[in-house]
Amino acid sequence: MQKTLKALFPLILFLGMAAFLFRGLGMDPHKVPSPLIDKPAPQFHLPRLSDPARTLATADLAGQVSLLNVWATWCVSCRAEHPVLMRLARQERVRIYGLDYKDSRPEALDWLKAYGDPYRANAFDADGRVGIDWGVYGTPETFVIDKQGTIRYKHIGPISDRDAQEIILPWIQKLKAES
Repeated sequence: MQKTLKALFPLILFLGMAAFLFRGLGMDPHKVPSPLIDKPAPQFHLPRLSDPARTLATADLAGQVSLLNVWATWCVSCRAEHPVLMRLARQERVRIYGLDYKDSRPEALDWLKAYGDPYRANAFDADGRVGIDWGVYGTPETFVIDKQGTIRYKHIGPISDRDAQEIILPWIQKLKAES
């Protein structure tokens, strides 16, 4: 009996790992849960992209509903998302802040000049440390932050027009209605 169990152990181990991996294949990577949801936004204090003598900090995000969009010039998906952010900015329904992640300042400034700047302000996270604190593992990622500075929603990947209409704007409307 023990010989049979010893012989079956690798098979049982393999089947367990296969089941675990198979379950993971069914997960939507855009719906990875964030441990930061309903927690205060992580503290940061970074130089601004456009003016390194000025800073952008977590405190600047509080007081009104805002979005923090993590982006970079090397990010192909960020380019696809950018027109949606421009439309959201024109609607003036929410303050949009940027976190330029692991990028080159001159390239980022040129990029915004070429494609438009939807951001109220951009923090420059050259080494990516603030992104790590926010749980960023890729760009773009966008956080919806309430008036108290609490992260209420995290969008992984580019925001499409549909995402803006069906997810982001309803979150903004809901949070603005809260007292």
